[in-house]
Amino acid sequence: MDDGIAIDFGADGLVPAVAQDAETGEVLMLAYASPEAVARTRETGRAHYYSRSRDELWEKGKTSGHTQTVEEVRVDCDADTLLYLVEQEGGACHTGHRSCFYRTVDGENVGEMVFDPDAVYEE
Repeated sequence: MDDGIAIDFGADGLVPAVAQDAETGEVLMLAYASPEAVARTRETGRAHYYSRSRDELWEKGKTSGHTQTVEEVRVDCDADTLLYLVEQEGGACHTGHRSCFYRTVDGENVGEMVFDPDAVYEE
């Protein structure tokens, strides 16, 4: 960060970024952030990440409308992981669930479905 802690973006230039509901503490998702994504997040107050599969910067909710307003960005003790404390509008997961962590390891669905992904994302 410009005037704060030097973030370790690793060999690939990315750092894991966990999004957590600032009010409830619910873990919503894990994504990766580039230096540009962190800078845009801090400038705009909206969560930005780096898509490894699409190889591009993206703003959470730009397509779906399910945005994340970032209240605070925290860095872990090793400065190699970020925590975005967010206000989540709608669902965080592209599957339509509030959180990407909606299943147990045994396959039980324990999460809340908050939107129909077929109605939001065009194939």
